[in-house]
Amino acid sequence: MVETRGFAAMAADLRSFAPLSFQRYAPGDCDVCFDIQYCGMCHTDVHFVKNELGGAQYPMIPGHELIGRVTAVGSQVTKLAVGDNVGVGCMVDSCLQCDDCKQGYEQYCSGGGSTGTYGGVAAHGRCGEKGRRTMGGYSNKMVVHEHFAVKVPKDVDLAVCAPLLCAGITMYEPLCEHGCKEGGKRVGVAGLGGLGMMGIKLAAAMGCEVTAISTSPQKEQAAKAMGAARFIDSRDEAALAAAAGSLDVILDTISAPHGYMPFIHMLATHGTLVMLGLGLAPQPLVCLPFLVAHKSLTASRWCAKASLIGGLPRTQEMMDFCCEKQVFPEVEVIGPERVAECLEKLDRGNDSIKRFVLDCSKL
Repeated sequence: MVETRGFAAMAADLRSFAPLSFQRYAPGDCDVCFDIQYCGMCHTDVHFVKNELGGAQYPMIPGHELIGRVTAVGSQVTKLAVGDNVGVGCMVDSCLQCDDCKQGYEQYCSGGGSTGTYGGVAAHGRCGEKGRRTMGGYSNKMVVHEHFAVKVPKDVDLAVCAPLLCAGITMYEPLCEHGCKEGGKRVGVAGLGGLGMMGIKLAAAMGCEVTAISTSPQKEQAAKAMGAARFIDSRDEAALAAAAGSLDVILDTISAPHGYMPFIHMLATHGTLVMLGLGLAPQPLVCLPFLVAHKSLTASRWCAKASLIGGLPRTQEMMDFCCEKQVFPEVEVIGPERVAECLEKLDRGNDSIKRFVLDCSKL
């Protein structure tokens, strides 16, 4: 077993965090052990800690944007070595036998489902004994099967790479799925929080013409600095009308309840609206089944669908792309004493364009 220090939610309360010592499972021949240096903080952490999705058990250690340096590898590990930089995103296991897994879509595993990095239950035998609860990245050590580890290039700032493992892949996956990586597409990004700003940077780096869509005009300058060619205030009916039929793809990162028709009217013929914001309040179009099952709704000239993170091959591709192109989120590194404060900011709808990243060396 691997003795580990973590920072755990002790109850369904963002201010219930306390230090917790626990044990990671004993590493096997295909496992990678690493010291966690940083862990990004995601809005999903808020939902899980507050038990807003149900089924939470405490103590809970959140965090699914882990990054650090390899300290040991099993005898059958081939893609990582001691001293390499490594990351782990939202999954630590899946069946690896179903068609989805074999095609690199482990997040949609139809052979029993993927196992979340935290709050999950080991079911496939690669993240501890079956029935064991998974603990996340607000901790100092990690053990993971090499299939679910992402190699991170050397000589990069690990703090800015951490959020790529959730926010980065969440935006990269639909851009690739809809042909944006080849460039030339007209891409809209709705919602300019940390997720939306990451989408702007990625789409611009791919050579797309990016339109930022928001109800926050004060973010126009920042959006353009990150690569947006134009900004549309989604409350401005004249601006919306002028943009009708002008976009090939819209990435909707908004989690608050909102109408979709203004975005659909902005789509060109055969355009696609991709829903990425997972909110708890009822939406005009319920997107959770689309997210979980990777389904789409197609009308005569447009398509609405959702996207859920990305599989391991695409996540590795994303990490390599971002490090090569120097596409990183804006981050604010914090210590454990600020975890509750920053989660509360996320819960209120963080108005900052920065992603919070926990310095796990201080745990």
